[in-house]
Amino acid sequence: MPVKKYMRRGTSKFYFLETIVATTMLPTRAEITSGTEFSEKIAAMDGWTVSNNEIETPDMADTYDSTIPGSDKAETSTFTFYEDEVDADVEEMLAKGTVGYIVIFRKGDVPANESMDVFPIRVASQSPQYTADNEAAKFVVTCSITSRPVQGAAVPAATP
Repeated sequence: MPVKKYMRRGTSKFYFLETIVATTMLPTRAEITSGTEFSEKIAAMDGWTVSNNEIETPDMADTYDSTIPGSDKAETSTFTFYEDEVDADVEEMLAKGTVGYIVIFRKGDVPANESMDVFPIRVASQSPQYTADNEAAKFVVTCSITSRPVQGAAVPAATP
């Protein structure tokens, strides 16, 4: 069966939640609704993935350098935002030291679709980008991923 391809831009949704009550880090629809969607303010992003630090395990019986899985680690994760000339909503929401959750609906807000990722974060830095180029003003927010994220969870049902 052919793959139904899509583009993340215009489809994926990004939310900031201050709290998630469940120890599983799976937000309820009410928690998502009370959070802040910031998709339209994102100019670029990087990271937001988990990789494995493989351990090399060569031995004297073979010339092949084998490996085994090691510890997991989240990549350095950033958002580049467009800076608003009037308000500072995003700057205040994601100020240095802020703790919360980034919730990403990779395939959009489609209830029951198993494409929700939840990253527990603490904002490590927030820095304006300066340029003389002909482009919109931007700033970068770097987030530390504070514990193992939840990936591929089901999107909660919509509130009737």
